[in-house]
Amino acid sequence: MKKKPEKVFRKIIAQNKKARHNYHIDDKIEAGIILIGSEVKSLRAGNVSIEEAWAGFKDDKLYLFNMYIQEYKQASYQNHESKRPRQLLMHKKEISKLRQKIQAKGITVVPLLLYFNVKGIAKVEIGLGKGKKMHDKRESDKTRDWDRQKQRIMREYNK
Repeated sequence: MKKKPEKVFRKIIAQNKKARHNYHIDDKIEAGIILIGSEVKSLRAGNVSIEEAWAGFKDDKLYLFNMYIQEYKQASYQNHESKRPRQLLMHKKEISKLRQKIQAKGITVVPLLLYFNVKGIAKVEIGLGKGKKMHDKRESDKTRDWDRQKQRIMREYNK
């Protein structure tokens, strides 16, 4: 008997739509993220942006740079910096494999999703991607527009 795939529960906080437009995403990896209490409260309120964020290495650890989390107003003196580097949590083997891929192929590590899992823990889905050229972006736009037109035509035809 075949088992039915279990549904994955994710409460998506932020999504990086520009990443799929600017990069060919080859591989996706889930990573934990170290946050301060005021940052978690701000995430739950939805005051976050990962559009300009990127991941890189600093002191043999993987960090997420330039991710914006708005300051939590009720946190008083224990508030956080809005664009501080945040460490990503992964196994050492995964980090070493990731480092090898980045150095060998010139791949960029970009966050795709920021979400809470079933247990309420903040997770980041990062993607390994190569930058698209301008003509690649135009081509993907053309194919996406053509797919939309085909769907409209088929809907009209089936009525």
